[in-house]
Amino acid sequence: MRYKSAPEGYKFLNVENGRYKTMLTTKFVSREKFIPNDPKKIYSVIPGTIREIYIKAGSKVKEGDTMMILEAMKMMNNILAPESGIIKSIHVEKGIVVPKSALLIEFE
Repeated sequence: MRYKSAPEGYKFLNVENGRYKTMLTTKFVSREKFIPNDPKKIYSVIPGTIREIYIKAGSKVKEGDTMMILEAMKMMNNILAPESGIIKSIHVEKGIVVPKSALLIEFE
């Protein structure tokens, strides 16, 4: 049976080339919406302490350059430039403790 609009309580779900009639759960409807990561922003993936910062706002970096060191669980983690570009701003300072998902660096 073909529907031009979904019957009461149902929604249409498009998956690849198929269209499916379904009921959405309350959990699905109220879920946190997916927001893709902005490739121009670098976030911490683990809580830790900023030990060294090798860049400044306006610095040019090449892909793979070490921008800063984040100490976490007694390990020194190099934060590398994911792509070549110019640093727009640095949101941390040497010696501060950052939580997981803290904004560290922004590219132009």
